Amino acid sequence: MIKLFKVKEKQREDTEKGNARGPCNKQTAGELRLRKDITELNLPRSCTISFPDGKDKLMSFEIKIQPDGGYYAGGKFLFSFQVPSIYPHEPPKVKCKTKVYHPNIDLEGNVCLNVLREDWKPVLNINTIIYGLYLLFEEPNHEDPLNLEAASVLRDNPQLFKSNVKKAMLGGTVANVSFTRCL
Repeated sequence: MIKLFKVKEKQREDTEKGNARGPCNKQTAGELRLRKDITELNLPRSCTISFPDGKDKLMSFEIKIQPDGGYYAGGKFLFSFQVPSIYPHEPPKVKCKTKVYHPNIDLEGNVCLNVLREDWKPVLNINTIIYGLYLLFEEPNHEDPLNLEAASVLRDNPQLFKSNVKKAMLGGTVANVSFTRCL
C-alpha cells in the first residue's frame, strides 16, 4: 500500500514539474475489440476495407463489396460502418452508400441483416457482418425485405428482377427511381 502511494506521489510530482509524458490516450473496450477484429479480418477477395478518416479513427470505416456471382456480379457497393463505443455489446450501424435495387437494402441505404439486429451477440465480429453483407448480394432474401417492391418482383418474377438489377446497376430507372451506375 505504501508503494502505491509513493508511485502516485511521484506521478503527481512529475506532472507538476513538466516531466510527465502527458495525458495518454486511453482506448475504450470497444476500440480494443475492434482493433482485434480488424487485425484478424479474413475478407473475401472481392471485399476491401478503407479508413476515410485515417487509420487512427477505427470506429468509422468503409467496406467495398464487388460480388463475383449472382444478380449483382460486377457491381461495386460501398458500406459505411459506425461502431459504437460499447461494441461488441451493440452491433455497428451499417449503411449502404451505393443506391441499389435490392430486397434487403432500402433506397436510403438501410440494411436488413439479422446479425445487425435481433441475432447480434458479442461473440460475433466485423468479419461476420461483412460475410453477411456479401451473402446478401449472392443470395438476396425476399422473405425479410426492406424494399418491398424489389422483394415481390424477386419472389414472383426472378427474370424481371434480374433485368431490373442490371438496369439499376447500369444507372437506369426502375419503378420510377433513378440509380447511379455502379458497374
